[in-house]
Amino acid sequence: MSNPRVLCLGEILFDCLADQLGLTLEEVKSWTPYPGGAPANVACALVKLGTSAGFIGAVGEDDPGNQLVKLLEEVGVDITGVQRHSTAPTRQVYVVRDLAGDRSFAGFGEYDTSEFADTRLQGQKLPESLFENADFLVLGTLELAYPESEQAIHRALKLAEQYDLKIILDVNWRPVFWQDLNIPRQKILALLKQVDFLKLSQEEAQWLFDTSDPGAITYRLGSIEGVLVTKGEHGCTYCLGENEGHLPSYAVNVVDTTGAGDSFLAGFIHQLIEHGLQGLQNATTAQRIVAYANAVGALTTIKPGAIASQPTAAEVQAFLASHKI
Repeated sequence: MSNPRVLCLGEILFDCLADQLGLTLEEVKSWTPYPGGAPANVACALVKLGTSAGFIGAVGEDDPGNQLVKLLEEVGVDITGVQRHSTAPTRQVYVVRDLAGDRSFAGFGEYDTSEFADTRLQGQKLPESLFENADFLVLGTLELAYPESEQAIHRALKLAEQYDLKIILDVNWRPVFWQDLNIPRQKILALLKQVDFLKLSQEEAQWLFDTSDPGAITYRLGSIEGVLVTKGEHGCTYCLGENEGHLPSYAVNVVDTTGAGDSFLAGFIHQLIEHGLQGLQNATTAQRIVAYANAVGALTTIKPGAIASQPTAAEVQAFLASHKI
């Protein structure tokens, strides 16, 4: 076991990206599958940057599941926490893209959203040994949509509290995963009471808090240590400790935005580990941490796919060297 410093719990899947831009689901002629799933994306991006990470989630005992587990191993992600389900299939999501490359989730093909293996993650099977040595637990919110995986989330939170892990929540709001849209906001807000760092998009911030001001969100939540609000091509606003600010995004030739937010989060966590939590108390350091995260996110958009396009630490440093912070 590699004793990963960061545990990423949630879904790993195939994003089936439309080969033709600007078409609806029905109009698309062909699709290309790319490995994805926000928590898995974060784990892979962290390892590529040089921070050890483990993925916790469930896939089917099928060929897509085999391919995804093999990919995690090849990247260097710890797979101790991966569960296999004998009958439920590995999830595939169909993703359409507009003419600018921005994507939207269009459905799951022949299956209902609740039928996939990731919804069957078993809380009692989470390896406690992983939590004993980790520093951070990264969670999404999609698992809250299904009874078994929701229980696994709460089991992970108990283990994180027991072993004093910092908890990072990426809201990652995807209505297509939920069968009852009256439920998610309440469940997510309840979860925030246990969270140390919150990352969300501008749209998610408005949906949850009626504001995208990270300082206002921090004040409302009380005990949270940091809030990051990503705004796509308009950069990121943040409140980290006592430090608030806004950084614009980097100008790059965007091919595909899938996974950019996950790479941004990985860049943030990587820098958080490098500088230590005390680094957030320094305004310049906090700004540099966010600038680094912005760079990792930007570099992920210049190639297709969420994991295949993630940069190495050397690529990020070279990019930052050519762009003044």
